[in-house]
Amino acid sequence: MIKRPNTNAQRLKRHKRVRAKISGTPEMPRLNVFRSEANIYAQVIDDVNGVTLASASSLDKAIEGYGGNIAAATAVGKLVAERAKAKGIETVVFDRGGYLYHGRVKALAEGAREGGLKF
Repeated sequence: MIKRPNTNAQRLKRHKRVRAKISGTPEMPRLNVFRSEANIYAQVIDDVNGVTLASASSLDKAIEGYGGNIAAATAVGKLVAERAKAKGIETVVFDRGGYLYHGRVKALAEGAREGGLKF
């Protein structure tokens, strides 16, 4: 019998490895991405104080339509950038959450850059 690899467990291992090197500070918080089958979520996190400074997801009222595609990911990136800029955040550290920098994760990053965040 062929055993199917647990892809989420592998992602979490990659995420822990990345998080050992990346941390958000009040001056340069961490832009974290979580991607599910049907939606995508982004948070701007200050790890020193343990608080979320801004967040957006494809479930927000501002984003219409299906949340599991590239268009929704770009919209979430722009929305989280707008909310972060409103709090005075200009630069962030991008945390892809163990996912490949491809597809929806890349679209969210490019949307956040379009929205004015620097990373």
